[in-house]
Amino acid sequence: MIRLAAHDPGWAGAAAAEAARWLEAVPGLIAVHHIGSTAVPGLPAKPILDLLPVFADAAAMEGARGAAEVMGYEWMGAFGLPGRRYCRRDDPATGRRLVHAHAYAASDPGVARHLAFRDLLRADAGTRDAYAAVKRTCADRHGDDPAAYGACKSAWIDAAEARAVAVCDDGGKTALP
Repeated sequence: MIRLAAHDPGWAGAAAAEAARWLEAVPGLIAVHHIGSTAVPGLPAKPILDLLPVFADAAAMEGARGAAEVMGYEWMGAFGLPGRRYCRRDDPATGRRLVHAHAYAASDPGVARHLAFRDLLRADAGTRDAYAAVKRTCADRHGDDPAAYGACKSAWIDAAEARAVAVCDDGGKTALP
């Protein structure tokens, strides 16, 4: 069931703590960023943290599987996105999903794409509000089907990400929505 919650200011601290766990336990990391809707104040979100572990290179990322699994993550491989390594962690007592980690090598454009989208949502209230409306509509239509919920949002996200990356690439000359 897709359940959107009001933004919880505690998500930032929880993400920082989980990022610290990654940085301590996983060799080859150069940064771990908090991304996704839980990283955007004022944006409703599924109460699942999204992290962006960034590795020095692809070899370091590929070598991280064992350490991630020791931390309680299920390593899913690329999971549909070339260049990414996706893993997720659930609460062992309740089975509730806690964290999605979207790992990339530092040179992969996925890093800039995720950070630009997050930063656009943080900086532009109109875009943030529009995304909140899209999320609510998609949750209402596809609340029992996570794949359909994701597909419902994808065209809007793709367009917003493209604008966000363009702003980053042109030094801010492209107007935000």
